[in-house]
Amino acid sequence: MEQIQIIYATKTQHSKKIAEAMGTALNTKAENINTNPLIINSTLLFIVGGIYGGKSLPELVAFVNGIDGQIVKKVVLITSCLSEKQGQATIRQILEDKGITVCDELICPGSFLFFKLGHPNNNDLKIVISFAKEAIERFKA
Repeated sequence: MEQIQIIYATKTQHSKKIAEAMGTALNTKAENINTNPLIINSTLLFIVGGIYGGKSLPELVAFVNGIDGQIVKKVVLITSCLSEKQGQATIRQILEDKGITVCDELICPGSFLFFKLGHPNNNDLKIVISFAKEAIERFKA
């Protein structure tokens, strides 16, 4: 049986919005890293986070540093970013250094101040959900 887990870190609530929409669609709970969720032996772990000032949130970096590479084997990153170009390079490197495969990453539009107001919007969430469902099918084995 496949076990899907979703964790997120958020500063602007964009990642929370994305993770909770994914959780509803995938029938699993999205957990904020601030609650120190237990990372289980998942078929696939989704990590949702944003880029702030060009970097991943320090809290997310610290949390990912604590993930056991013996428990987690495959991760998919979902990133909220104003530029829609910058991924979670720091998070990816930490995971890969632990021997955890980063299968894919989707960069979703975020907003900041008056730039791209309203993102992530309903259409963005539909894209994320579709991407997540496809990722489960592609990477669950």
